[in-house]
Amino acid sequence: MARIDYVELPSVTAHELTRGFYSKAFGWQFTDFGGDYSATTSGDVDLGLNGQPNEALAAPLPVIRVDDLDATLDAVAAAGGVISRPIFSFPGGRRFHFIDPSGSELAAWSER
Repeated sequence: MARIDYVELPSVTAHELTRGFYSKAFGWQFTDFGGDYSATTSGDVDLGLNGQPNEALAAPLPVIRVDDLDATLDAVAAAGGVISRPIFSFPGGRRFHFIDPSGSELAAWSER
């Protein structure tokens, strides 16, 4: 079953302040993945803070967890989605980005 289980926020200009804000405001604990990326890893829907200038988007990125990433890429393209970033690996799995018909960017990911 596919469902949104992750939302990535751009935090390029204030990564440390943004992480501190969510920690103080909501008590969320973050795991660091390098110096520019932090994420919660204990919730039903986790939050990633992307402070990487060359990787972060200008808007929040909803991420959909799927069982078969390759089949999902094919289904997104067949449905009229535009692949904006092909499949790539990251710590914890693989994902790709796509643009839906209204111009929103989302991503799909799987552990394998």
